[in-house]
Formats: sequence, C-alpha cells, structure tokens
Amino acid sequence: MTGEIKVSNMNNTQEVDYKKAKLKSRIAWTIAIIFALIQLALTLTPFFFMLMNSFRKQFDMLQQGVFHLPDPWIIENYVEVVTHGFFGYFLRSVIVVAISLVLMLIISAFAAYPLSRMKFKLNGFIYASIVAMMSVPMHVTLIPVFKLTTTVGLYDSLGSLIGPYVAFALPMSVFILTAFMKTIPKEVEESAEIDGCNRYQNFFMMILPLSKSGLSTLAIYNGVSMWNEFAFANTFLITPEKKTLPLALGQFKGEHSLNIPINMAVLTLSVLPMIILFIIFQDKLVKGMMAGAVKG
Repeated sequence: MTGEIKVSNMNNTQEVDYKKAKLKSRIAWTIAIIFALIQLALTLTPFFFMLMNSFRKQFDMLQQGVFHLPDPWIIENYVEVVTHGFFGYFLRSVIVVAISLVLMLIISAFAAYPLSRMKFKLNGFIYASIVAMMSVPMHVTLIPVFKLTTTVGLYDSLGSLIGPYVAFALPMSVFILTAFMKTIPKEVEESAEIDGCNRYQNFFMMILPLSKSGLSTLAIYNGVSMWNEFAFANTFLITPEKKTLPLALGQFKGEHSLNIPINMAVLTLSVLPMIILFIIFQDKLVKGMMAGAVKG
C-alpha cells in the first residue's frame, strides 16, 4: 500500500508540474505573440502610411487628414512617376547592385574558404585585419575614392560605384561567411577527398553549394545598403542619364516639393523590390544568420 501511495503521489506531482510548465509555456507564447504583433504594427504603419498617401491628390492630405483613406483613389501619381524616367533610374540601380553583389559574393567566398577551412601562419592576422576594416566608416574615404575615380577615368560612370560598393561590403561579408563555413562539418570535405576531389573541387562542388544560405544572407544584407546608397552616387554621377534610383528620389523631391503624394509614389516603387526580395529569400536569410551565430 505504501508503495502504491508513493507512486500515486509521484504521478500527481508530475501531473501538476506538467500543467504548470504548460501554463508557463502558454503565457510565454502569448507574450511573444503580443510583442510580435506590436512590432508588426510599428513596422507596417510607415509603409501603410506611404502607400495610402501615394494614391491621393496633391492637397488631399491637408483636406482629409493623413490617416484618412483616400477619397477618391487615384493612380495618376504612379503614371507621372513612370512617364518621367523612373524605370531608367531603376534599371541603372539594378545593374550596379547586381554586378556589385556578384563580385562581392565571389570574392567573399574565395576569401572565406581558406580562412575557415585551412590552417596557415597568417590565417589569424589576415582574418583580424579584415575584421578591423569593418570599423572604417564608408564615407570617411569619400574624397580619396573620388580622387582615385577621377584619376582612372571612371568619374560619372556606373563603374565608379561598383568598386566602393564591393570594397566596403567585403569585410562584413568575409566575417559572416567565414563563420558560416566553419559550421560545415569537416567530414564533408574528408569524404570528398576520399572520392578523389582536390581543394578546388571541394570548394566548388561541396562547400559553395552548402553555403547558399550564407550567400543569400549576404546578398540581401548588402543589397539593401547598395540599393539605398546616396552619398557616393551623388558625388560620382552628375549626368542625369547615368544617375541611379536614390538620386531620382532627390530629383523628384526637388521638382515636386509641394506634391507629397508623388514623392510617396516614388518611395513606394523604390522599396518594393527589396520587400519582394526579402519575402522570397527570408527563410535563407534567417538560416544564414543563425548558422553564422553558432560559431563566431
């Protein structure tokens, strides 16, 4: 009887502990969901405000209020933006960002592989030097880069932006990708070497495909910065036919300083590509950031 009572008491205790744990878990999830909804509201409110007001007439914001739904909804603002060369600015930004990202990803992968998978004397020094470069502010080098650009004859061309964009994205990219590649088990390479693969085949056939999440993270992270970069583009590009999208925002703002809805339409069209890109690659972005955080 005593044994049965002890077993019964133990079961009751376990049941109580289970209920308490389940209650705590529900409370924790409820709090997390509430904070997530608050964060979602704070994040979407500016975009909703921008999108909604882009469908107004010029003075409707003063007459109806900024948070009142447009009455009527119009698309003339977007027609005005598109017919005044928006896609030219857009295409030039796509070209610059695409070329810069491809070069940045290739160079970062080539640098991160030996730093993460090979042992040599200068490994630590090179890695520390690259990490130290992360502390150099990008715009501090604006004047030296400007002089270099004019000397080599790249001034007022899209090529003048690609070099700085790649150079300043490399330190952080190599740092993240090195940490990511360190998480790949060494057994992967050892198995490939047994099958006859050399270092180059290991890199292109094994390590690089397994680093897709990390590369996607870098593409989104740096792509947003390059897409929105203004200072270098404003300094190196003077011909209207060569200017990129961030400069178009400034131009539209100057031409339509009193027409806020048109400016809102330009901003909406400018941020949509980055939002779509994030929606498509958000799973890879999260995986890449988490994997890089495992072994820093």
